[in-house]
Amino acid sequence: MVCHKFTPHEFAAPADLFSPELIDECLADTGVVTLRKRRLSMEMMVWAVTGMALFRSHSMSQLVSHMNILLPGNRPFVAPGAVVQARQRLGEDVIRLMFEKTRQLWFEKTPLSRWNGLTLMAVDGTRWRTPDTPENDAAFGRTANANKPSDWPQLRMVCQMEVTSHLLSAVAFDSVSETGETDLAAKLIDQTPDHSLTLMDKGFYALGLLHRWQSTGTEKHWMIPLRKGARYEVSRHQGSGDELVKLHLSPSGEKEMGRGTGYTDGKAGK
Repeated sequence: MVCHKFTPHEFAAPADLFSPELIDECLADTGVVTLRKRRLSMEMMVWAVTGMALFRSHSMSQLVSHMNILLPGNRPFVAPGAVVQARQRLGEDVIRLMFEKTRQLWFEKTPLSRWNGLTLMAVDGTRWRTPDTPENDAAFGRTANANKPSDWPQLRMVCQMEVTSHLLSAVAFDSVSETGETDLAAKLIDQTPDHSLTLMDKGFYALGLLHRWQSTGTEKHWMIPLRKGARYEVSRHQGSGDELVKLHLSPSGEKEMGRGTGYTDGKAGK
């Protein structure tokens, strides 16, 4: 695998990552208006937020000044408060749309390995700490154990990745206290490519989720460790360690799937 390590000294040309036309398109689509007379226009703030993600050890004011993403003026630097205000004016919708458009573009243009004609995907979840503010606490909540809550508000994320290139194909975020990983994984189904096999860990073992995954689109398969104690009956033996099975649903599983048959089809391997 080839790793690219950017440093602020090497990364001084923002157009090396995104075309200006793509940024203009995202700004127009989200209705964000930029004033060209500002030293920090909205186009330039997209570069600044991108640089902040790439170089987390540098402040935004350092990146803005180093990358020279300012309109001409007498002062070589920009006040830190101006960067914060410009970032607030930019909002989140533009950055979200930039991610969606670039991930689709890169995913389509990257040569991908396939297994039996299927694109190999993987889904996993994680949590991110946020600054300890009342606003973040109300919006995202905290995890807790038997003794106390966590020291920081947290944000839950579930992402989907193509396993050979490590390109992210879809991401979903929400409150850690109100949303589980399976809820967020369900938001990735529509963005999952057809003719794919998605690998999941046992934390995503929710038959409603898995049934919807395989029933949406064309040839959207999944692979997950069989839960201990799962009840199933073998429909057909297909070879050594390869069986088609019917998984028996619990009453809660039937309610989740909106059906009353008591089972769903699946495949088991040993």
